[in-house]
Amino acid sequence: MSQSDESDETTSLLGDGTRRGDPQDEDYKSRWRSIRIMYFTMFLSSVGFSIVITSIWPYLQKVDHSATTSYLGWVVAAFSLCQMVASPIFGLWSNYRPRREPLACSIFINLFGNIYYAYAYLPTSNNKLHVLLARAFTGFGAGNVAVLRSYVAGATSLKERTNAMANMSASQALGFILGPALQACLSFIGERGVTVKFIELELNMYTVPALLAAVCGLINMLLVLIVLREHHIDDDGKRVLTINYTSEDTVDVIDEESEEAVDNVAVLTSNVLFFIVMFIFAIYETITTPLTMDMFAWTKREAVLYNGVIICLIGCESILVFLVVKVASQRFGDRPVLLTGLAIIFCGFFVLLPWGDSYPKIRWADIKNNTLVSQMYEASNSSVEPTGCPYEQTWCQYTPAIHLAQFITCAFLIGMGYPTSNVMSYTLFSKIVGPKPQGVYMGWLTASGSGARTLGPVFVSQVYTLLGPRWAFGIICGLMLGAISLLVGLYHRLIAYSIRLGRLVE
Repeated sequence: MSQSDESDETTSLLGDGTRRGDPQDEDYKSRWRSIRIMYFTMFLSSVGFSIVITSIWPYLQKVDHSATTSYLGWVVAAFSLCQMVASPIFGLWSNYRPRREPLACSIFINLFGNIYYAYAYLPTSNNKLHVLLARAFTGFGAGNVAVLRSYVAGATSLKERTNAMANMSASQALGFILGPALQACLSFIGERGVTVKFIELELNMYTVPALLAAVCGLINMLLVLIVLREHHIDDDGKRVLTINYTSEDTVDVIDEESEEAVDNVAVLTSNVLFFIVMFIFAIYETITTPLTMDMFAWTKREAVLYNGVIICLIGCESILVFLVVKVASQRFGDRPVLLTGLAIIFCGFFVLLPWGDSYPKIRWADIKNNTLVSQMYEASNSSVEPTGCPYEQTWCQYTPAIHLAQFITCAFLIGMGYPTSNVMSYTLFSKIVGPKPQGVYMGWLTASGSGARTLGPVFVSQVYTLLGPRWAFGIICGLMLGAISLLVGLYHRLIAYSIRLGRLVE
């Protein structure tokens, strides 16, 4: 049994995928030490995104009363739009220079964006614009995901790669667990919190999470600069030379396979499937706070707390899913597991469609036609936060309510389907590309996902605001059926590079 075969069968979820018992192999240990740095960087990147995602909407409303749910879509999209722009840039950079350079640069930009976000309340006007710009900087820094994935894809053999990619996704999921959990815990600080006067900084439930993300970024940068080393191996596990090796890195085999053509149809199909998966999840994470405030009459604080707990539980569920995915992909193959994940996502949004004859609570519906009474009501209840579905959204008056049981069931199914589809789509993509440098390829894949995360929030905020959840989630179900059809139609093309060339057997 080969080393990679053995490692593939015996690794734990976040293990390094390596065979124990080779303590003298410094290059081997260095390779997996560097891969673990990639896991940790992905984890921190995920924490930096998720730690504020459930509180962006109430933070926007606090710093700028003119902010609307449509503007929320643009704020969430700004992160992904800038990530889409940055991913190919950092990917190309990593193909020609040591990867610590684009990683350190991107982490610094991300760190700056989080500090900017914490100070977005300070300007006297256009505060919502500052929130958007802060998220844009954070998103640009998050373009390093392409570098992380290309590094792991290039530093693992074909047998190791599914495990390594699953571990990357598990690290991302752990970040999604810890981020909302921290936000939920920090919600008890309250909206006012305390003020550090000499630096004019308010420490409250909205700013402290961003500052914690900045601290994580600083730790991450130090690890990348001090510990990370360059490693690249082919599909069989042999070391190969790439241009981004430095003088401190040693190799003894030159890559002779990279001239073979990549199946561009399979590459494009993988990009489209990854786009759809990320588009769907971006919609879900964007709409949860407004949806629960509208349907369940939750206050801002309740929405931040409860959705933080729910996303945290989804993250925990995802960890279990990754355990199953690693075993299932070895037994059944990557493509059947991906198909299963897409089908589960479809079921999740189908369950979320509004049914029945009960309707959501309408905010101020009983006094909306009496201006004098409305003014008296607002004056006497100025300290009470209004809740419910705002009557300005006309669909609130004729669209059935979504029940909490539906929402929880959807969350459970998304927690199964999304991590399965996510890890299988980019694992399959990395295998299709093969042993050649994947920085640019992963850059475009990440850009595809970022484009989805840009369009998803804009789409759902507009369609949800104007037409309601029935149209929004109905369109999503149709899109998932299209993704399933695409995968089935091109099933035979989505195979690993070395398998297509007959060098390895599936």
